[in-house]
Amino acid sequence: MVTNALYDATVAHVRRIDPPHSFAHRVYLWLVDLDAPPELPFWLRPFARFDRRDHFVATDPRGIREKLDAWLAERDVDLRGGKVVMLAAARVLGYVFNPISVYWCHGPDGRLECVVAEVHNTYGGRHAYLLRPDEAGLARAAKEFYVSPFQEMDGEYRMRLPHPEALLDLTVALRRGNATPLVATLRGVRRPVDPRWLARLVLARPLLPQRVSALIRRHGVALWLRKAPVIARTPQNAGGQLHG
Repeated sequence: MVTNALYDATVAHVRRIDPPHSFAHRVYLWLVDLDAPPELPFWLRPFARFDRRDHFVATDPRGIREKLDAWLAERDVDLRGGKVVMLAAARVLGYVFNPISVYWCHGPDGRLECVVAEVHNTYGGRHAYLLRPDEAGLARAAKEFYVSPFQEMDGEYRMRLPHPEALLDLTVALRRGNATPLVATLRGVRRPVDPRWLARLVLARPLLPQRVSALIRRHGVALWLRKAPVIARTPQNAGGQLHG
């Protein structure tokens, strides 16, 4: 099982309710062993840094792995030191925005114990879902967190989250009754963690986290101009602290 890798990927969203909307954008993401992250030459580190403040509770001074273990312990999950790999974007020139970070959590025998999906919204809110995928990587979770002003709060996420290998192929679909108002996919190809590939991706998609944040707002403006219904945000569903 490869635990440190880059993925040259495409993220796509399809909104299936009125007004319909879709997009696809090229991105790159990291798959990182939280206990043994890749080491990069000093001149590339400003373009690939993982900061503890970007995951779980920002003010918690512990590292990402320690914060994840504490969050799992509150839910009676003990990995007993097993490996955790995280799929996420890294900071580029001091900034990152991760709409979703995925953690595959293993026990000491290497078996998958659970998956954690950590979701961020553009209002500074964070929420994590504890998932128990089946052998096909399929899992479900009730929607509990305000992500978009153009989606109702009710519904159930149906996720396909197999561990990335040579290919990355994740799907998150929002179900509401018999309808599927939103489908998001993330598909990519594994690349080695080496300076040549990282430099190539950074140059091909400069300031990617900043661009992702700007694109989210651009698509929001497009939906607003098309008079998509706006769902009110409240402190309970979009606060700045981690929920879940």
